[in-house]
Amino acid sequence: MASILYLSTDEGIVTVRSENGSHWKVEGHALQDWSITEAAVLASAPNRVFAGTRGDGVWLSEDFGKNWKKPSYGKYGPGKVRCITLDPHDPTTVYAGAEPIDVFVSRDSGRRWTKLDSVWNVPWVESVPYPGASVEPHVRDIAIDPKNPKKIYLALQVGYMLKSADGGATWKLLNRDLDADVHTIAINPTDPDNLVIATGGSDSRNGHVKGRALYGSNDAGESWVAMAMEFTQEYSVPLAMHPKDPNLLFTALAHGNPGKWRRATGAESVMIRSKDGGKTWEQLEKGLSEVSKDFVQAIAIDETGFGNIYAALKSGKLYQSHDGGDSWIRTNVEVASVSDMKCVRA
Repeated sequence: MASILYLSTDEGIVTVRSENGSHWKVEGHALQDWSITEAAVLASAPNRVFAGTRGDGVWLSEDFGKNWKKPSYGKYGPGKVRCITLDPHDPTTVYAGAEPIDVFVSRDSGRRWTKLDSVWNVPWVESVPYPGASVEPHVRDIAIDPKNPKKIYLALQVGYMLKSADGGATWKLLNRDLDADVHTIAINPTDPDNLVIATGGSDSRNGHVKGRALYGSNDAGESWVAMAMEFTQEYSVPLAMHPKDPNLLFTALAHGNPGKWRRATGAESVMIRSKDGGKTWEQLEKGLSEVSKDFVQAIAIDETGFGNIYAALKSGKLYQSHDGGDSWIRTNVEVASVSDMKCVRA
């Protein structure tokens, strides 16, 4: 059975494949005129992958990334997509988070889209700021409760989180004891009230919260506790929870946001792992000497085995581990700047 990685990059989506787990071959490179912010694929249908473009909506491939089509071509739908999520309860239901802040849902694999205007019924949404001229406030991540499809979480870039318990009809702001710059949400599949988030650390740097980059909740986001305080870094993006062992978590941390990484010491980053659901963390170092100046932007876990983990650096270099993260080797793959990565087997 082959391993397949879908890499979302600043210059399109790249499909790479390995038959033996060591040598990788690029099998597809599509949508090269667009920055691909995220790809979405289910293990049950590894050939069927959706890609969110930052400007041309959602595209679909049904042949492992070789050919692509835009299901909603000529019809209403999202434009500048910042995240994309498949409903684990229904593979034809697709959610897309947009820039500026909007949430779109399709019930027919991206052919027709409905905008959830209910998000704007939360007064806070209108006031979300963004400290940059080239980027507007946006939805950075969407997560669906694996046991309840009506429970949905949104990560708003520098806007905290929103939660819906009724399939998006109404929303509640979650802004207690967490950093406002929420990047990634992970939900424990066996205990969905247990959440972990990775943040940009803006409130930490300003002294507004007790934590740094990572936070956990045991009550569906109503309250949060700081995680990974063993480390001084306060910025994070990737967050991978093993689907068969939710206590096993991987992430990466950096000092300062990407605008600061032009310094001589780079991102000053580390890749870390938790084996107890985020209570304690350890640094992963063997074979990762390049990580300190660069940054692990995306992490993917092979669901069929506990040992195979993949880490894509922001620069486009790809690393893999066959022993659960204890040691790493650089692969023969290098692509444009990476924003996301998904792993499937076929």
